[in-house]
Amino acid sequence: MNFSVMAEHKWYVVRAVSGKERKVKEAIENEVNRQGWNELVPQVLIPSEKVYEMRNGKKRVRERSFFPGYVLIHADFTNGEVQHMITNKEIIPNVIGFLGATGAGAGKDPVPLRQNEVNRILGKVDEAEEYEEKLDTPYIVGESVKVMDGPFSGFTGTVEEVFEDRKKLNVTVKIFGRNTPVELNYIQVEKQD
Repeated sequence: MNFSVMAEHKWYVVRAVSGKERKVKEAIENEVNRQGWNELVPQVLIPSEKVYEMRNGKKRVRERSFFPGYVLIHADFTNGEVQHMITNKEIIPNVIGFLGATGAGAGKDPVPLRQNEVNRILGKVDEAEEYEEKLDTPYIVGESVKVMDGPFSGFTGTVEEVFEDRKKLNVTVKIFGRNTPVELNYIQVEKQD
């Protein structure tokens, strides 16, 4: 792609109705494809991370947004049509507007993110993709847990140590009347209610 064309591309933050970020992202991408504006809007992004949790003995994966209610868009707004398309509620429903928009009325000019903000956000996204598992509910020393997987499945124990960096726990489990320390992964245990 021509460097002069890329020089006009900046990152903007679109404010969306909370919980409708995916619909806004899909609507923008569909309209960009329909209009043939792929060079003007090369990327639409919802910064998120995969979170693993144990529920009823089953490992579940869900995506959690870093910034609920916001969608990032890498775009060139020099011709004004792309900006108008995004803020037109008939074309892209559930959009509130641009974060930091200045000016009066519907013609507010969006303020692009600074490069250091973009690097921090995109770095956070890349960092989240590097980690294979991230648990939504961290464990604390002294709390009671039930072993859900492995040779000690069904046993109840107490958390003695938490190793955040390795996503492991030292749990004391009572086996044949004796306290036995066992090292387990986060996903092998479930918090006791």
